[in-house]
Amino acid sequence: MKGNAFGWQTSLADLSLILFMLSAAALHGRPAAHRAEVRASPRSEPLAVYDAAPDAPRLAEWLGQQAVDPRQQLTITTRYGSQSGAREAALREAARLLAEAGEAGRSARVVIEPGAGPARVALAYDVPGGTALAR
Repeated sequence: MKGNAFGWQTSLADLSLILFMLSAAALHGRPAAHRAEVRASPRSEPLAVYDAAPDAPRLAEWLGQQAVDPRQQLTITTRYGSQSGAREAALREAARLLAEAGEAGRSARVVIEPGAGPARVALAYDVPGGTALAR
């Protein structure tokens, strides 16, 4: 018995296509602010991570040991808690690390966010400025 050529698989394919078209239409109608968020630079896994611990070498020294590649993005992340002056301390720490990165001839993206933990510097193939890398 051969059965019907148009079975549940065809119905499922039709429903999938309808869902795809509805999703595309919904995304097309999003305001420009939402579309800009979608285009944020992608973040990759870090190649190397530096934690600004008391016994760590200076950031400039650590950067001198890393391979230089213009496709790499250096990201400095500092965190602050709810204590009075914590945000300002995080800003000072980020400025200090940024100055050390400058000594090593590197520019950096700076992220200051709520949270706990030491300052962290990550070196990764993140795409600066929204330009795409070949995959």
